[in-house]
Amino acid sequence: MNPHDSSHSAHPAPASPSRTRAWKSAAVMLGLILAFYFLREHWGHVLGLLPYLILLACPLMHLFGHSHQGHSHDASQNGRKSP
Repeated sequence: MNPHDSSHSAHPAPASPSRTRAWKSAAVMLGLILAFYFLREHWGHVLGLLPYLILLACPLMHLFGHSHQGHSHDASQNGRKSP
């Protein structure tokens, strides 16, 4: 018996891309259904938290919304405006 025989491998073969996509789609759909039922039952609580969620969104959008690719911070240190 060859130790490199693939028929008795300890690692299973990777799933096909279409199968992985199907599982991801099913997970997203299940998440949307659960979110719908959760919001339907707790809509009053969510509306009470809405101002805080908006305030939380501002710094998160500032941190993750800006793409800092192509920016040079050296120009601002020299007193020049960056283009």
